[in-house]
Amino acid sequence: MNPLDFILEPLQYEFMIRALLTTAIAAIVCALLSCWLVLIGWSLMGDAVSHAVLPGVVIAYVLGAPFALGALVFGFLAVALIGAIRNTSRVKEDAAIGIVFTTLFALGLVLISVTPSDTDLNHIVFGNILGVSPADLTQIAVLAGIAFVVLIAKRRDLTLFAFDPTHAHAIGLNPRLLGALLLGLLALTAVVALQVVGVILVVAMLIIPGATAYLLTDRFGRMLIIAPTLSVGCASLGILLSYWLDAASGGLVVLVQGAVFGLVYVCSPRHGLVGKLRDRARGRAARTQLSA
Repeated sequence: MNPLDFILEPLQYEFMIRALLTTAIAAIVCALLSCWLVLIGWSLMGDAVSHAVLPGVVIAYVLGAPFALGALVFGFLAVALIGAIRNTSRVKEDAAIGIVFTTLFALGLVLISVTPSDTDLNHIVFGNILGVSPADLTQIAVLAGIAFVVLIAKRRDLTLFAFDPTHAHAIGLNPRLLGALLLGLLALTAVVALQVVGVILVVAMLIIPGATAYLLTDRFGRMLIIAPTLSVGCASLGILLSYWLDAASGGLVVLVQGAVFGLVYVCSPRHGLVGKLRDRARGRAARTQLSA
């Protein structure tokens, strides 16, 4: 097969074009947010919010409301519940996260099992990127645009909050407010990625790009460029592979991202295994020369 056909043949179909556009949009905003989540250490929080939106989506379906509205409500509810449990009891944050997200996710699964539907609601769990309609694409683009604009506009404040909340407070910023803003953007971005990879795999799109970029550079500004670039490339390749292999699109998107992370983890010049082994070998050689 001609390598060019690998790209051009799927583009003959409108549903594939919409899938690629939707995936690219979600990949960009997820990758940007993932840079801050990785720095702060909020990977588990991303997992919690992405799973907690499930009952909101099911309830929105039952009421005939937009899926995004239900997901947003339960995303913010999850964040509020985690904060309330953490601040008003002896339970620590990691335990509060585990309690809230597993309970809400279980509620969503129960609602799916008892909700009569002509639509396969399991698509919420596993994603349905090839079934994205023009209206879905518009909704995702609007939500992603809001998250993108806020992240870019507040990037300096959010970066300072991620590196040194104490200094941020000293210069007049409100770390609690910035944390709430980041959590709100997390809920919004989880809704954006929901249609692409489903509830279960959203956390991968919210963590892997930032973690990969973190291994490639020490400068945060470069992370904000590397992460979206890699994410869009991996997501597009995953969608194209799903066409040719007739396999799950969301799973392949995440699988390609994971494979690229594994490659970077091993081969990154400074922070990869190969680079660390090289530095250790040089250090031993230098010590040997000194002792000689």
